[in-house]
Amino acid sequence: MATAAKTNEPWRWTIAEAGEKLRAKAISSVELTQAHLDRIAAVDADVHAYLLVTGETALAQAREADARLAKGDDLTPLTGIPLGIKDVIITQGVTTTAGSRFLEHFVPPYSGTVAQRLRTAGAVTLGKLNMDEFAMGSSTENSAYGPTHNPWDLTRVPGGSSGGSAAAVAAGEAMGTLGSDTGGSIRQPAALTNTVGLKTTYGRVSRFGLIAFASSLDQIGPFTRDARDAALLLQQIAGHDPRDATSANVPVPDYTAQLTGDIRGLRMGIPKEYFVEGTEPGVTAAVQAAIETLKGLGAVPVEISLPNTRFGLPAYYIIAPAEASANLSRYDGVKYGFSVRNEATDLIDSLMRTRGAGFGPEVRRRIMLGTYALSSGYYDAYYKRAEQVRTLIRRDFDAAFTQCDFIISPTSPTVAFPIGDRVDDPYAMYLADLFTIPANLGGICGLSMPGGFSAGLPVGVQILGNHFAEGTILRVADAFERVTDYHTQWPTLATAKPKAKKAASKEK
Repeated sequence: MATAAKTNEPWRWTIAEAGEKLRAKAISSVELTQAHLDRIAAVDADVHAYLLVTGETALAQAREADARLAKGDDLTPLTGIPLGIKDVIITQGVTTTAGSRFLEHFVPPYSGTVAQRLRTAGAVTLGKLNMDEFAMGSSTENSAYGPTHNPWDLTRVPGGSSGGSAAAVAAGEAMGTLGSDTGGSIRQPAALTNTVGLKTTYGRVSRFGLIAFASSLDQIGPFTRDARDAALLLQQIAGHDPRDATSANVPVPDYTAQLTGDIRGLRMGIPKEYFVEGTEPGVTAAVQAAIETLKGLGAVPVEISLPNTRFGLPAYYIIAPAEASANLSRYDGVKYGFSVRNEATDLIDSLMRTRGAGFGPEVRRRIMLGTYALSSGYYDAYYKRAEQVRTLIRRDFDAAFTQCDFIISPTSPTVAFPIGDRVDDPYAMYLADLFTIPANLGGICGLSMPGGFSAGLPVGVQILGNHFAEGTILRVADAFERVTDYHTQWPTLATAKPKAKKAASKEK
């Protein structure tokens, strides 16, 4: 059930609204941060968006931000803004687990580039957010620390793997968050929680400090309540990083300047392959309504075809597990992390015991799939062919963007499904990313924006853009938000009275 947004409580504000109030001295960063810590204490026992709340550190950072605001020097739109970070992005001195028991006690000696850029901007970090183990999953049920619950219906999933990041924004537990997207892990949970989730072009945002799942697919991006806030967050984290060999040395435009509200003449690609049988009728209806709204704003519909889309899912589930099997080989119980070697008889026994007990079932499944695909006699038949399919998918997008400026589709074929509904059916779980995976294989950018409701649950509309066209898709989302109010709706959880208890806060 949805309720209209109110502005009398600080945790309801957007980043842009809060920034204006901070600079006008209408509220302090300490007050804004405390309001969010109180909100976490009130609802996170039910939502479980956070794995770690760093309350003391957050308030110290807020005091620093207030001093910076008082001087009026070196301010950014994020100065004093309380944010959360997915627990796959390393943060100096703060436990970073990637949702796995393997890294339960891992305290990084340095921060990832995006985390450092947020601190440089004066943002406040509230804590680390729950996720599927090593970002492998579509529901955040694969976390070693328990599932996150969707604020719109606590019996349902928030999507994954960045479910904690999405749920925190949806529940008012952070003004914005960072997540990672390997096959839809930002856009899909954004769709299921009525938030904006932006997957950036591969290379647009540094991956330095991102614990790797599939290195050729992973990208970091923001969750926010609207497109303007997404532009503000992206502005700070985007840009070349010499510490990341895959970081693109491409100029970063002013994203907020592109939010003109005017999309007249933009060509809107409608791919027939993304409107298929199996998509819930309520989802299809919401997306069709969004298409009509954008047409009314002056977007020009163009029918396009992405013929190799149907091969995206099988290609992804060869490439991603193959890269995962290589990336996760470092977790052997010898160099760092979880280990059961004291119980083992020899090194091989130690390795098998450690990886068997340290990894959850989904991670073990993907390691096995990836190792098999890369093994002698199967590499050409599986991995090499999947890479060839990736090239075809990228060519499809290249051809499509000669005909259109952006592509519109459903983000997820369904609304949020019940917790436990698909845990014993991996194929059904993998189908949740049917519409999002091709963008990762093509390396292009995409976002999910609130597009309506079906049976009281949020529906996400996916907007895809060409390489480094984040400004275009943000412009489309912003124009849509100006004539709709879906993004202003809150789940009933977000109107609940605060509970008289404190959120756990553990810091290292």
